[in-house]
Amino acid sequence: MAYINEEKKEVNGLTTHIIQTEKFKTTTLVLKMLAPLKKEDVTNRALLPYVLQRGTKSFSTTTELRKHLDELYGATLQVDLTKKGENHVISFRMEVPNEKFLSDQTPLLEHALKLLSEIILSPVEENGTFKKEFVEQEKRSLKQRIQAVYDDKMRYSNLRLVQEMCKGEAYALHVNGEKEEADKITPESLYKYYERCRAEDKVDLYIVGDLAESDVKNLVMKYFTFEGNSHKRAPETKTNKKIDKVKEEIEEQDVKQGKLNIGYRTNCTYQDEDYHALQVFNGIYGGFSHSKLFINVREKASLAYYAASRVESHKGLLMVMSGIEFANYDQAVTIIKEQMTAMKNGEFTEKEIEQTKAVIRNQLLETIDTSYGMVEVLYHNVIADIDRTFDEWIEKINDVTKEDIIKAAEKIELDTIYFLKGMGGNQ
Repeated sequence: MAYINEEKKEVNGLTTHIIQTEKFKTTTLVLKMLAPLKKEDVTNRALLPYVLQRGTKSFSTTTELRKHLDELYGATLQVDLTKKGENHVISFRMEVPNEKFLSDQTPLLEHALKLLSEIILSPVEENGTFKKEFVEQEKRSLKQRIQAVYDDKMRYSNLRLVQEMCKGEAYALHVNGEKEEADKITPESLYKYYERCRAEDKVDLYIVGDLAESDVKNLVMKYFTFEGNSHKRAPETKTNKKIDKVKEEIEEQDVKQGKLNIGYRTNCTYQDEDYHALQVFNGIYGGFSHSKLFINVREKASLAYYAASRVESHKGLLMVMSGIEFANYDQAVTIIKEQMTAMKNGEFTEKEIEQTKAVIRNQLLETIDTSYGMVEVLYHNVIADIDRTFDEWIEKINDVTKEDIIKAAEKIELDTIYFLKGMGGNQ
């Protein structure tokens, strides 16, 4: 039996994904809007979902909207933004109890879909545009979210690595945009951008729970329409960057601990056949507590407070993050590079491969133990514009060989080294 049963259907300008499961006593709705990352749009897009969730034509204040959610047996509503490769994704998430488990059989799914459609398609308006008060309040909150990255040096150093490594590429943009750009946004300019999103974004609606497919389709047709939207995603722009020289960027700030971040180009994304080998590679290299970076940089050499790596699946990057003493910079860089060479030379055992596969399998299975996790796993296919089932993903991880891992490793190229150190600190 398949781990996830997903039924897809094009309806009124959006794609519905119905995931029938008896795992949960709730029904989860996730609507995702996808558009290419663009400098001129990124800050508008980061603000938009927060303004939309403030009120609708039927519930014109945030208090009224929240009261209505409470009336739907404590339904929850959240919004967020993510960067997947060179795409900017807005997510609206709602969760309501499954009406099957209620004594009075209130049509909760219908109420929830109706409310979600209102939030996206019938926002509260003032003089034909967004309410000024909401826009100004959410601009302040957005600027605080942007500032929070600069205050958290771990997140900041990762942002700086990406900015240096991907200079001139859309991926260098921060998911929340720029503070200066936020100041320029008006209710009118944001509303214009909103109308463009309705017409041009690729829209996917996921509905997860113990429900009848035909009922769901009828309700979606009743409440959702993106007129004129062909729900076609923009063609992927792959960046094949030629690395002539490794970039090294050292920045000084008043910090107590050095942040060393190293970026590699994997020349492989979720679309590619060797993606699963890259996942196993990363697990052995720096993804888990049994990995080479953890053991050699942190445990054996005692050089780092933390040392790990992660893969950006849709941009084809591998990023190493570590916290070190300022004086250990050269030694830490050397050992991190040595572990990469060891991987390319096949200096890892079958036991490490099997252990890593087991951890990846467990992680994937844990992810689909939640309805939101299930949606995130399935959404990889929308981003990559392919159709790979969860069962195939698990199967392909199991099938990865040592030769596959070495082959994936050989394609990886060092691009940028970024180090954040203390003022006047020794290096």
